[in-house]
Amino acid sequence: MIDPFKALEILSAADARRAARRGFLKAAGGGAVLLGGASLLSGCYGDYGDTTDPTPTPSPTPTPTPTAITDSDVLNLALNLEYLEAQFYLYAVNGTGLSAAQTASGTGTAGGTVTGGAKVNFANDRMVGAYAREIAADEAAHVAFLRSALGSAAVAMPNINIDGGANGAFTAAARAAGVITMTDTFDPYGSPENFLLAAFLFEDVGVTAYKGAAPLLTNKTYLEAAAGILAAEAYHAGIVRTVLYAKGMSTTALITATTKISDARDALDGKPTDDAVRGIGSDDDQGLVDDNKAANLVPANVNGLAYSRSSEQVHNIVYLNATGANRTGGGFFPNGTNNPNAALRVGLSS
Repeated sequence: MIDPFKALEILSAADARRAARRGFLKAAGGGAVLLGGASLLSGCYGDYGDTTDPTPTPSPTPTPTPTAITDSDVLNLALNLEYLEAQFYLYAVNGTGLSAAQTASGTGTAGGTVTGGAKVNFANDRMVGAYAREIAADEAAHVAFLRSALGSAAVAMPNINIDGGANGAFTAAARAAGVITMTDTFDPYGSPENFLLAAFLFEDVGVTAYKGAAPLLTNKTYLEAAAGILAAEAYHAGIVRTVLYAKGMSTTALITATTKISDARDALDGKPTDDAVRGIGSDDDQGLVDDNKAANLVPANVNGLAYSRSSEQVHNIVYLNATGANRTGGGFFPNGTNNPNAALRVGLSS
């Protein structure tokens, strides 16, 4: 038989211990929880027959639901890239870029600044000059079209770096690719050939970006328009690759440079699982010659399809940051792109 006096003594002791624990927690201001409360309190749990865990069970934190990607989000992603391309080509052709009215948001917020940019002397290469002027006009038209389609939802142009100086994005890209040494600079406005290499960097990325974004669009009108821009970007890329290949017949350094640039883009965008049907591949970027030194003017997979890139892969390239690094900005977009949907700003779920 249990001694009733002994039982009362045990219960009294248990009450005293519980009171002491409550006093400690109150005095600590809840600090036990911050110090790993579950393990700290486990030494007190179950003392003297007390089988009630005094630690309150926290409510589980719900997993945030990703914001759905809308057609406007996809078009704004494209607009960010078009701002970059338009500024580069317009500066190369005219020495000036888009007007302030063409870079403000749809609600009038001023656009960002452009670092760098200069007029290229095409006097001794009128053919490349003609190509540059046509592409510049197309890119400016793309900006105007997307801004019109988005209306008040159009984002302002982010800060853009198209400088060819020692601290410029083009120099950083060329150094990373091994096109120049770590002490040299790469000026995309210094010659028609340098201009073509810079255009090669942008155009192939633009084609794969539009291809990758196409499945995200739900409105067929927008999808058709995006397909039209994709086709124009592919024409541009084809022109740039063909002219570089022709020039590379006598200046092999140009061919070598395209291989290094493509290898660098491949390293930046990661190694996705091959999907030949969708045009996705781990080697989704090639220079102007293949492994057998044959012409490779159309970078395509085994089914002859142009490659796709997700917004994450695109951002890795234009930010000049590999996966896992700080991808809030850098490279050609020093402060990041202006995509309103965070999933497309750094490519978290596209």
